[in-house]
Amino acid sequence: MVDPDAGDGTMHLLAPDILIDARGLSIGITGTGIGLGLLLWVTGWWMHRFWIVLGTTFAAGIFGLLSASGHRLQPLIVAILLGVAAGVLALSLVRLVAFAAGGIAVYLVGQLAAKGLGEPLICFLAGGLIGLFVFRFWIMVTTSFLGSLLMTYSGLCLADHLGKLNAVDLADHKQSILTGVVAGLTVFGLLAQLGVERLRRRFAADEQDELPDMRMGRRRAA
Repeated sequence: MVDPDAGDGTMHLLAPDILIDARGLSIGITGTGIGLGLLLWVTGWWMHRFWIVLGTTFAAGIFGLLSASGHRLQPLIVAILLGVAAGVLALSLVRLVAFAAGGIAVYLVGQLAAKGLGEPLICFLAGGLIGLFVFRFWIMVTTSFLGSLLMTYSGLCLADHLGKLNAVDLADHKQSILTGVVAGLTVFGLLAQLGVERLRRRFAADEQDELPDMRMGRRRAA
């Protein structure tokens, strides 16, 4: 019996090639991946500047490691300098990062939904504009999705390491189920971030209400 998810040539959200390389990771690394994904999943908007700087620094560092060898440069030095520079610039270019994330996300969704979707530039620009117009909501969705993806990858690798399942075989034949898991986690992560933001605003409002009372108490005591 042939699974409809296998061998259709479309882009996979949970790529078997990545799982082949990652399935040998230790329990400590996969556990850290799950914890980091969970933290991103919950605090995406609350700590969005931190996550943007961290992600940009990491991506630029990896790019520096990969590109430095071709220019006869010290890869580690290039990676560190490029990562620090990108992280510092990301603080001032948060909305540019949101534009790029929105464009890439819409392009990837188009590739997942329809094989060989035309006009990738239009998809990228439309997604970028959406990311700018609904900035806070988009950051929540993006961080929730990335946290869900990291937790799913790490969870599959951990389960594979413990002998509970074959992560590569599952990604090959049950891609639609895994995509549904990531989508469901993304929705729950979005709801969790909305709840965290509501609590944060409530605590901030309570603190502002307490400040006048504290000042009045000090004046009376004086």
